Amino acid sequence: MRFEKWQALGNDYLVVEERELPFALTATRIEKICRPHTGVGSDGLLLLSEATSAGFVARLRIFNPDGSEAELSGNGAREAILYLRRSGWTEHDSFSIETAAGEIRPRITGPTTCTVDMGRARLRSKDFPSGPDDGAGTLTTAGHEWRFQHVSVGNPQCAIEVGEELEELKLVELGPPIEGHELFPNRTNVSFWRRTGDAEIRARIFERGVGETLSSGTGATGAAVAAVMRGADSPVTVRLDGGEMEVAVGEDLHVDLTGWAVPVYSGALSEDFLEELHETE
Repeated sequence: MRFEKWQALGNDYLVVEERELPFALTATRIEKICRPHTGVGSDGLLLLSEATSAGFVARLRIFNPDGSEAELSGNGAREAILYLRRSGWTEHDSFSIETAAGEIRPRITGPTTCTVDMGRARLRSKDFPSGPDDGAGTLTTAGHEWRFQHVSVGNPQCAIEVGEELEELKLVELGPPIEGHELFPNRTNVSFWRRTGDAEIRARIFERGVGETLSSGTGATGAAVAAVMRGADSPVTVRLDGGEMEVAVGEDLHVDLTGWAVPVYSGALSEDFLEELHETE
């Protein structure tokens, strides 16, 4: 089974073409492949297959390292988009791909950069069913009350504005109880952010099914939308542990995400490892 490993701001995914698979991808198999020491090691897996509808270049499915399927990933989408262009799936710089979150429309702007039309962010969704129309809420974990902004960008985001203490927060402890809070029946991604300029924020991300990550495109988007709603100028430069990306937020909350992605290496799983995966359900 051949694959390529890509990374975007330190957020790494394995890119696999479905026609290369010798077996069905199950949650357990994905988890074993993504393990850092006994597998390839990655933040998830991107599965590309032929589109099911006319007008699309490909279908993209995104899996977290625990085997669960994500609706969308901004970094993962850019990696898949640039892979498709480099691998000859399309000769165009602008095209559409299918995802669980619906159509996304990228525009490739350079050898390693692209802008992704993420559609319109929503403040009310099934992922925060008790939330008000403006998506604002509060929750309490470990005796601490957090005010948050719910944003749906194909997947659920819980954006929490904090102050200078951002760098000291222990996301490994704070993230899990927020991710799995009863307010969010499908779990949620969590971003902690603070303003650092008129059009700049600093954010740290706890990703659903992953944990703290160096970056997250949809996490950055959720934080940027929350910041614009609180007076920040658009486009917003979002500074993450893995680098910077730009999020343009329109008055109607339409979002364009711009950033880079690059390949790390290509490889193939060994016959011994494939045999182990064959024996795994």
